[in-house]
Amino acid sequence: MAKHTVSPTNREVFFGDDEIIVSKTDSKGRITYANDVFMRISGYSVDETLGQPHSFIRHPDMPRSVFKLLWDAIEAKGEIFAYVKNMTKIGDHYWVLAHVTASLDRNGSILGYHSNRRKPDPAKVKIVSDLYRNLKQIEDRPNNRKDSMAESYDFLSSVLIQKGVSYDEFVLTL
Repeated sequence: MAKHTVSPTNREVFFGDDEIIVSKTDSKGRITYANDVFMRISGYSVDETLGQPHSFIRHPDMPRSVFKLLWDAIEAKGEIFAYVKNMTKIGDHYWVLAHVTASLDRNGSILGYHSNRRKPDPAKVKIVSDLYRNLKQIEDRPNNRKDSMAESYDFLSSVLIQKGVSYDEFVLTL
């Protein structure tokens, strides 16, 4: 797929309480499977989706530090629950509560990753979006991009330490 450039519309789209967005990736994060709910909500076809890095639906409002936390967890063969704001093909957005895990072979090596995403509670999205806005402000400072992301990650870590919880506990106890 050629690079698809789209700007955020600030319009939110929703999926049903009983629907689950499912996708699988290879070990590099390239999509190998996406269900019909993923296709319908994202607006992309199967041909436009398979083989793409999962990050192709990342909304620019999402802080990179949250994805660092996510990748650190799943590359360590753990799991994580995370609120994520994604962007559709036309620039609309949708929030998900994602559960992401590594898929392992019988020897414990990572084959890829599996993600199930449910519709989040809007009140919880409000809390998370306020935190994410603060993280993005740190990341968008005009200094070194790598240093800004590290500062954002440190800020997120300090919030979790202050609350005495892991990110998963924070997400699941909102």
